[in-house]
Amino acid sequence: ENVNKSGVQGQGMREAQNINKSLLALGDVVASLQSKSGHVSYRNSKLTMMLKDSLGGDSKTMMIVQCSPAQSNVTETTSSLTFASKARNVELGKATRN
Repeated sequence: ENVNKSGVQGQGMREAQNINKSLLALGDVVASLQSKSGHVSYRNSKLTMMLKDSLGGDSKTMMIVQCSPAQSNVTETTSSLTFASKARNVELGKATRN
């Protein structure tokens, strides 16, 4: 959430900050999974805690990225595509059926 661009204030600003923290934690998890790090920090966010079973182990996860063709959104679009590219490079092995 780009708070400077949206002009949000007060409670909305705190919500946007929490969203940004959760997305940062998700990026850290993706980076840990990509590097095959022994420790993955799922506990840094409620979002990553909830997604733990979907992001690791024997699961496969699909990411859908919404991009805007507007020039005014090029920063957000580039950031989203960069994140999706990093997530795409995570290989955990073949998914198994439980």
